[in-house]
Amino acid sequence: MDLMEKLTILTDSAKYDVACTSSGSNTPNPVGMGIGSTVNCGICHTFSADGRCVSLLKVLMTNRCAYDCAYCVNRRSNDVPRASFTPDELAQLTMNFYRRNYIEGLFLSSGVERNPDYATEQIIKTLELLRGPYHFTGYIHAKAIPGADPVLIDRLGRLANRLSVNIELPSGDSLAKLAPNKTKQAILTPMKSIQSAIAESKSGLVKYKHAEKFAPAGQSTQMIIGASPETDYQILHLTEGLYKKFSLKRVFFSAYIPVAESRLLPSLDTKPPLLREHRLYQADWLLRYYHFEADEILDAENQDFNPFLDPKCNWAINHMEQFPVEVNTASQETLLRVPGIGPLSAKRIMMARRSRKLDFDALRRIGVVLKRAQYFITCNGRMEHGLIVTPEATLRALVDRHPIAEAQQMSLFDLPAEIAQKEAVACLSRKM
Repeated sequence: MDLMEKLTILTDSAKYDVACTSSGSNTPNPVGMGIGSTVNCGICHTFSADGRCVSLLKVLMTNRCAYDCAYCVNRRSNDVPRASFTPDELAQLTMNFYRRNYIEGLFLSSGVERNPDYATEQIIKTLELLRGPYHFTGYIHAKAIPGADPVLIDRLGRLANRLSVNIELPSGDSLAKLAPNKTKQAILTPMKSIQSAIAESKSGLVKYKHAEKFAPAGQSTQMIIGASPETDYQILHLTEGLYKKFSLKRVFFSAYIPVAESRLLPSLDTKPPLLREHRLYQADWLLRYYHFEADEILDAENQDFNPFLDPKCNWAINHMEQFPVEVNTASQETLLRVPGIGPLSAKRIMMARRSRKLDFDALRRIGVVLKRAQYFITCNGRMEHGLIVTPEATLRALVDRHPIAEAQQMSLFDLPAEIAQKEAVACLSRKM
């Protein structure tokens, strides 16, 4: 098998790993000392803060795997083409892609060939070649394999910018059913050791400028959504716990794509729950930047997201007793609870009102999305002129049209989008 055939197989096998994240660290390249650099603007197939599209090589070391996880396309029992890179092949490939300006970094994961220690050793050898003989100082995101020796995980963290340990499924029960070779403890143990090593590294850098860094961009994890029966409420609680216990930078959600016929999994004709994934990312944003608690966003009586409203609007609709708020006197924490006001807009409001009273035109210039915010705020004690605020009107204005009228072949028997929206609003009103 030539190098191109291996690359085709192993990049395709890696497509289920979520990697859309910025580098989160800044490692300038000393002039004439190395190749590449790590910058805060971002890595992966995404857009940086300055508008540039940046990319990385996302690939597996091998798709040969000793495990038989039911949801994984690379499981042992699946009949797919298999391939493996040698450390030297992958290091050369990464450098050739970088020199041709195809990539700015590397996202490296691997199947568990033979055992976790052997698979981790192969990843380490690749990174040692890149950091050593090739002098590559660019961004590297590496997957830490649960069950590997802590010494190997420590070595991996001193070579990579970011580490991630995939938690895979939202509960221990689902993990036992769908991934019998993995355990909750085997996943959480390296996450804890990585957290401790990162904290120790930061402490050392405070004392010694040239202390060795350990995963300076932090650690992340990934959950598969839709392969197991857990509710959004359970997933959100787990996400909150992971942030608090392990100081994660990100929790990624991956909508399950049916790849195998199994009585334990959704049928092959099931569509990936992309809207559910989207709502979870919106709720994750509320946890990280808007100071919400998981129990505020969902509760035991309402355990799944409303498909027609984003989580913040849904919370506001269910807590109308807290609104409207006066933008000229409300605290920053209160402003963050208003739909249409984000962290940046809230800061701008706090700064602008030091010198003058704000009106709706000023809020519009600041960047507040008044299409949503106007139903929940007052300026100088007054709401927007001519605005009629009732629960029904507010609900109708905030309903997300996209889940209702998705792009599809037109039919004489389909309801017009306006009628479909009215029916959706009526349905939501009955639930309230």
